[in-house]
Amino acid sequence: MKYMFEVRIKEGYSAEDYADAWVRASELIQQAPGARGTELHRKIDDPNTLIAIASWDSKAARDAMESDKDPRITDIILSAAPFVEIRPLGEFEDPEWVVMPPGGPNREH
Repeated sequence: MKYMFEVRIKEGYSAEDYADAWVRASELIQQAPGARGTELHRKIDDPNTLIAIASWDSKAARDAMESDKDPRITDIILSAAPFVEIRPLGEFEDPEWVVMPPGGPNREH
């Protein structure tokens, strides 16, 4: 499953500052059973808007991490909180199918 949220960077702070906190928290979160990686993307033409995507084996695995979260993760998140606005986008199932057109991204040039 995927857990996604939008991050809006407040004036006086930068996406790079947030990315530093993101990486530090993600390194700890990824030690939890069922964690499958994280991604942080910057919105085109809006460097102060990011989308964060965390991949998990299941919602239960993510919920287990949340219920027994390493206090260092909370400290990192709280340290960045005054400088960002976070809007959860939700939890999404992995796709039941992936459509790749012929000659898609793995095609030879």
